[in-house]
Amino acid sequence: MSTDTWHPSTLRRGIGGPLLFAFILGDVLGAGIYVLMGVLAERVGGMLWAPLLLALLLALLTAGSYAELVTKYPRAGGAAVFAERAFKNRLVAFLVGFSMLAAGVTSAAGLSIAFAGQYLQTFATLPVVPAAVVFLAVVAALNARGIRESMGANVVMTAIEVSGLVIVVVVVGVLLAGGGGDVSRVGQVPEGTGVATAVLAGAVIAYYSFVGFETSANMVEEVKEPSKTYPRALFAALLTAGVIYLLVGLASGIALPAEELSGSSGPLLAVVEASGVAIPSWVFSLIALIAVANGALLTMIMSSRLAYGMSEQGLLPRALSRVLPRRRTPWVAILATTLVAMLLTLIGDLTLLAETVVLLLLFVFLSANVSVLVLRRDRVARDHFRVWTFVPVLAIASCLLLLSQQPLAVWLFGAVLLAIGVGLFFLTQWGRARGERTRAPESVRPTPSRPASPTG
Repeated sequence: MSTDTWHPSTLRRGIGGPLLFAFILGDVLGAGIYVLMGVLAERVGGMLWAPLLLALLLALLTAGSYAELVTKYPRAGGAAVFAERAFKNRLVAFLVGFSMLAAGVTSAAGLSIAFAGQYLQTFATLPVVPAAVVFLAVVAALNARGIRESMGANVVMTAIEVSGLVIVVVVVGVLLAGGGGDVSRVGQVPEGTGVATAVLAGAVIAYYSFVGFETSANMVEEVKEPSKTYPRALFAALLTAGVIYLLVGLASGIALPAEELSGSSGPLLAVVEASGVAIPSWVFSLIALIAVANGALLTMIMSSRLAYGMSEQGLLPRALSRVLPRRRTPWVAILATTLVAMLLTLIGDLTLLAETVVLLLLFVFLSANVSVLVLRRDRVARDHFRVWTFVPVLAIASCLLLLSQQPLAVWLFGAVLLAIGVGLFFLTQWGRARGERTRAPESVRPTPSRPASPTG
């Protein structure tokens, strides 16, 4: 029996199944599908639906592990804490947390490049990298001001994101009804490439579109009957996102040849325009920009708060925990994560950034899947979801499979980011230990007598 003591949460459990479902769906849908369909077309041709289906199945495996860990430790706070419980190693827990942090900042850099691409060009012709940097500065200003995303606002934003994807499916349906499009393209892969090879290579990119569900672990304290509500909402949201993605993948392949999709930084806008349906380009571009901007803002809020939290725990430099006196927002963490994201935009390669995010999150997911097996011996005195043992085993295999598909450039880039993290970790530990040694003599020094007050 675990020594883990359960204390009722002080937070109000006001989130039911529908609201939790909407939150997770909004997090998963995000902006990936709006910007990566062209990259996916380059890998798999018109067979866009296949890697999306494979990525969905692989994501569901890891979601099973999260469902067990989150309901078993409903105040744990994420994969880094699960790792600390399972492996009893502070450095391992740090690496898991830092991987999440690095993935968030890298993702924000990629989203800023996507924001400054074809969708923005509908309204103004601007150089991509400077526009991306300005966009991140605006996001940082909003973040520092104190953005608080309510569940109601998330429902509205999710509805906007879904509406754009529904438009894509509907207009291609109209195109088909009028005798346009080419259904045969949905079974075609690039010439000289095997189906299995193409689908597996595409799944690495498609997986990016399904990440985001892991952030819902931080909300479990406010969920009604989490042992039942959380797993149902998690799996339902992933399946719903999967169905939407599959329909969008089929529609995109039918509407345009892979060469035209892969050549566009706003691939879904190209699909809508190719349908011939009278929807102004600026309307769809605005929907896409809202989706991308919301994704970037939420990602930077998460990243800055994670950096702040790791600083508070003594894992990152103390300066990152400084907050604005009135706004109470972690301004140093916001500034630091934004500057790193701005530097990453200079890479300018959306594919590299997206694959690096997947690489880093695969390490996080691998840790979570191993943790659920290790922590099976830790029994807790509360009801929780329990996934079949073969699910985390298959999830571990899926993570290793996707890791094996990452190119050398992505491994090197990810290794550089993690090496920086390890350096920061040991520098932080050295600095805090030195500070404690410096303060120690002062703590034993006798307090000098205070001079008599002038007023007596």
